[in-house]
Amino acid sequence: MKAIMVMFDSLNRRMLPRYGCDWVQAPQFERLARRAVTFDNSYIGSMPCMPARRELHTGRYNLLHRSWGPIEPFDDSMPEILRKNGVYSHLITDHVHYWEDGGANYHTRYESYELVRGQEADQWKGQVDLPRDLPPKLRVDSPDQPARMWAQDWINRSTMPTTEDQPQAETFRLGLEFIRANRSADRWFLQIETFDPHEPFFTHEEYKQLYPHEYRGTLLDWPSYGPVVETPDQVQHIRFEYAALVSLCDAQLGKVLDLMDELEMWQDTMLIVCTDHGFLLGEHDWWAKNVQPWYNETAHTPLFIHDPRTPKPGERRQSLVQMIDLPATLLEFFGMPLPPDMQGVPLRGTVADDTPVREAALFGVHGGHVNVTDGRHVYMRAPARPENQPLYEYTLMPTHIRTRFSVDELVTARLAPPFSFTKGVPLLRVEARPWIHAHRFGTLLFDLSTDPGQEWPIHDAGIEARMIRLLIRLMLDNDTPFEQFERLGLQQEYERFRQEEQG
Repeated sequence: MKAIMVMFDSLNRRMLPRYGCDWVQAPQFERLARRAVTFDNSYIGSMPCMPARRELHTGRYNLLHRSWGPIEPFDDSMPEILRKNGVYSHLITDHVHYWEDGGANYHTRYESYELVRGQEADQWKGQVDLPRDLPPKLRVDSPDQPARMWAQDWINRSTMPTTEDQPQAETFRLGLEFIRANRSADRWFLQIETFDPHEPFFTHEEYKQLYPHEYRGTLLDWPSYGPVVETPDQVQHIRFEYAALVSLCDAQLGKVLDLMDELEMWQDTMLIVCTDHGFLLGEHDWWAKNVQPWYNETAHTPLFIHDPRTPKPGERRQSLVQMIDLPATLLEFFGMPLPPDMQGVPLRGTVADDTPVREAALFGVHGGHVNVTDGRHVYMRAPARPENQPLYEYTLMPTHIRTRFSVDELVTARLAPPFSFTKGVPLLRVEARPWIHAHRFGTLLFDLSTDPGQEWPIHDAGIEARMIRLLIRLMLDNDTPFEQFERLGLQQEYERFRQEEQG
């Protein structure tokens, strides 16, 4: 038995034909849907990139104890478990955050790995002076897109004159190479993971031509993480740039499908195609992620699974599933017991006949809104106070995305008792950086059956009370520190729930 995971970054499900889009050209995703099961209720867990990948390894939520960071010493890592039990695990990725401080020990959990350089602002090609052809827009520094990142990306792009020179193409080429070299071997897991279609939305003319339109403005393929300030024409242009990159992703995915056909791998190979989260393309008057609550454009994700034990080509599933279920699914596929601390559930039965695996799903980001959905309603619980406190990081690996925790941050650190999942290991408790903006959005409740675009929040005390109970139950199951309930203004509901549970 073998398993292949193709993982994209920032893939918005609403841009795929299988999920209702009628203008993005993605025929290979349609071909995939005819071969695999399509999940209609797949949700993120912890945001953004590396918190999601910690969930892919551990099968448990990240967001209530710490923010972005490496695998912890007490974590159970799915590819490492495979490796230690005779299943070869191999990672091929161009995802730049794997070789930064905040993600530097994920790839080393695999038996082997190949890292493809050059995506986004990867500190790759060295050039002291700014490029002479750097567009004027990219010379302007700003808090959300520093000039250094813009310039480094432009330098990296200069080494990629054709599509085949781009990191995504190289990532998939290496993936196909691994499959061909190991087709006759048994018991291996391959993760082909590309940073695309994450911003910047860089493609060559062959893909831009798929979306002809009039635009004569400045370079706009890297929207800022903030509110929409662009004109309608500029917004549409950026959406076309994103669509072109999705079409590039589609073409690369097709190469994997071609090879699986050629080598007749559908009979003995699991295929999972997924993403870590979506991307706002001007919906709700916002770009990207991280600032606003996690609307469905970012939280409701595409997911396709082919299980050769119970093939169900072309079928759809409505059960509520999450990223934390994928490591459990892979371990079960290879006949391995799940670690006691894993919260995810194998999806074998869900693929076969839509067997439910959970009543509700928790999602969000450390220090932001904590959200819960039952598949119909989405409840977004905001911080109770503008200062968004109290808030702490619990970790033994104190890093941010690209830097270690500073000395000033660490002088506040104190040793905290173990949590239920840390295997008796105490942790550093460090005062966290609060998401100051989160409070201003307020707490929101949506009914997706009548408002799939989440445009009109509802006010229903009965539904809110039920969603709060689901939220508290999931937080308690995750051994959440009490200050998180205090931060969210749920102290009374927490105490009432505990009393009911005990009596």
